[in-house]
Amino acid sequence: MKNKNIYQIYDTNETTELICETTRNDAAPKKRALHAVSLQYNTLPEILFITSYPPRECGIATYSQDLIHAIDNKFGQSFLLRMCALETKDEKFNYDDGKVTCVLDTSDSAGFLNLSNKINQNERIKIVIIQHEFGFFKLSQKNDFLNFLQQLKKPVILVFHTVLPRPDEAFKTMVGALANACKFVVVMTETSKGVLSQDYEIPLHKIEVIAHGTHLVSNNNMAFLKNKYGLTGRRVLSTFGLLNPGKGIETSIEALPAIVNTNPEVLFLVIGKTHPGVIKSEGEKYRCMLEAKVLSLNLEKHVKFVNQYLPLPVLMEYLRLTDIYLFTSKDPHQAVSGTFSYAMSCGCPIVSTPIPQAREMLDEHTGIIIEFQHSGQLAAGVIKLLGDDLLRKNISINTLHKIAPTAWQNSAIAHVLIFIEVLGPDFSLQYTPPVLNLDHIKQLTTVFGMIQFSKINLPDINSGYTLDDNARALIALCMHYELTHDEADLDLMNIYLNFIKYCVQPDETFLNYVDKDKNFSPQNSETNLEDSRGRAIWALGFLISKKDLIPLEMTKTAQGLIKISLQHIEEMYSTRAMAYNIKGLFYYHQKHESPLVMGQIEILADRLAAMFDHESGNNWNWFENYMTYANSILPEAMLLAWLSVKKTRYLEIAKKSFEFLLSQTFANNQIKVISNQTWLSKGGTREQHGEQPIDVSYTILALDTFYRTFKDKVYLDKLKIAFNWFVGHNHLNRIIYNPCTGGCYDGLEEHQVNLNQGAESSVSYLMARMVVEKYS
Repeated sequence: MKNKNIYQIYDTNETTELICETTRNDAAPKKRALHAVSLQYNTLPEILFITSYPPRECGIATYSQDLIHAIDNKFGQSFLLRMCALETKDEKFNYDDGKVTCVLDTSDSAGFLNLSNKINQNERIKIVIIQHEFGFFKLSQKNDFLNFLQQLKKPVILVFHTVLPRPDEAFKTMVGALANACKFVVVMTETSKGVLSQDYEIPLHKIEVIAHGTHLVSNNNMAFLKNKYGLTGRRVLSTFGLLNPGKGIETSIEALPAIVNTNPEVLFLVIGKTHPGVIKSEGEKYRCMLEAKVLSLNLEKHVKFVNQYLPLPVLMEYLRLTDIYLFTSKDPHQAVSGTFSYAMSCGCPIVSTPIPQAREMLDEHTGIIIEFQHSGQLAAGVIKLLGDDLLRKNISINTLHKIAPTAWQNSAIAHVLIFIEVLGPDFSLQYTPPVLNLDHIKQLTTVFGMIQFSKINLPDINSGYTLDDNARALIALCMHYELTHDEADLDLMNIYLNFIKYCVQPDETFLNYVDKDKNFSPQNSETNLEDSRGRAIWALGFLISKKDLIPLEMTKTAQGLIKISLQHIEEMYSTRAMAYNIKGLFYYHQKHESPLVMGQIEILADRLAAMFDHESGNNWNWFENYMTYANSILPEAMLLAWLSVKKTRYLEIAKKSFEFLLSQTFANNQIKVISNQTWLSKGGTREQHGEQPIDVSYTILALDTFYRTFKDKVYLDKLKIAFNWFVGHNHLNRIIYNPCTGGCYDGLEEHQVNLNQGAESSVSYLMARMVVEKYS
């Protein structure tokens, strides 16, 4: 891999570090690169967050850090994020994060005025977003915060973390005045939105709902994690957060005797140190009360206090080994809880008191709601769940689907959509491609081949293997190896190549479906296998085209396989099979010029041209009377045929068919590929939902080929728009690629994302990501 020099650029007025990478050593390109980044850096709009921030230990501080990190990761090329940290005269902190550029002492009235003046004088600040909790401003004078908002000349987004119903007239007037001083108000539940609208009479158009963000996690094996933490054989109940009397943990402890009576292996983990504010006011009184209650009920073997503020990775592992999560807040007005959200994101079945968030998120399919401080109901709920493994498993899966839209990456998108509305239509949003991550590709791969399906992100060996997936994986890993020269790629490529070889039959054709025991399944006789055979030729030809990079033994194997397949290529009549074969033969011909191969490309291209001539006309420039899956492969194949044979007719068809396809799939600066639910028939209307990653990926591959051939920037622009579909630029504004696992979700539906991360989707994403890397 090429060595990269990393340069650090510092704005003269700020402390934030920017990194520019270049692979050149000479001074002129280095200087140009630094200058370009510096210019971009200095023109980005600045978003100022006013919030508590770590190392301060509170839920909103952690929330803000997670949100800012998510926005920065996804949109760091679009905004500069700055922090003003909230403090008091008694609570001062040292901030390691370079984004904290100032602090506001909320106990100092003059500090509010000074800050508003600085914000108004800073032309680069375009938006101010404030994380609001009434307790933040309890030490300030009555109107300090309201006056501060009214003095600001920049658009303000106010995030209410608490919304109290049924206010008295004075409180209603105060909250209404805060909202009137802001461009938008953000709350985290529909319940809170209703309260603001009905009880406070705040206009609905001003209120946005963005759920509390959650972390993506890898759905690792629970038994492995229990063993890691010495909890093998225990049924784990847990709760976490900064301890305070409002958490109602005594309700869970009081329920334990009944639970332990039927489930003696139960262990209740109480995770978290005592809230600093509680320590200051009453010391460890609450914790001591809980510990005394444990002793009085003889529960020492069934309760463990983890008296630490755990690092996030450790905390998430504790949640992933939890059998049931207990949420027992005593506050009916607590709108949301980060601890509740994080437990859901780890797939924990939850027994919860009825705070608004729980009422919106939990039903009979996703958890159990109990009355406040009702240990009997809690015990009954836990006993029910512990006694039904299938119920817990189903609740866990349903919970993951329910909470998926709240991933921090999706929360970042939701916030940025508000930023765009404030900044106006001239603002251009830039998505940052996720870092390359082969974790899920490797997890899907055994020593035999790539497993076909996953349940969420856990490979499902019972789904077996396919030639399709291993052929695509070979192409994707060739692309990755060409970029990185990572020797580990060669091991994976050998596995996929050997799988293709395994699928060759005595009649020198290929079978597609192989079960977990390496037997060819009956599905091979029930399905047309021409497309699968075409994909194999594509993969073999692509690998051979990289023979200057690939070990000789691999290319020899691929050459042997493709040579025995050449005699069957002219037997192909399936539309896409012919296109796959043209691609494979094109790549093969790049390294092995052959009149036979040229002739076969021409035969297949002539067949596709005849199909196009037969079906096209009347505003339908296509090869068939319907559009189905992997459509982009057809015009791309015709373009490659023209590059090989130089028949002008191939070029005309390639351009005309591709422009028609793009007209059907691009609109409003967004891609929406043909639905896999009904396809699109000539003269029919298209279904708007049911999009698969493979179709987006193949569109990107084709756009890349057309751009490299014609250098028309329209193709490159559409390529980038198409890739953004994976990272959230789609009709749901949700990520399709999971940067935590490295897997890609299997589909985008009307109202949800299919969270399974199978081979087809994950490899398709990797192909697309490798193309985009060339233009990053």
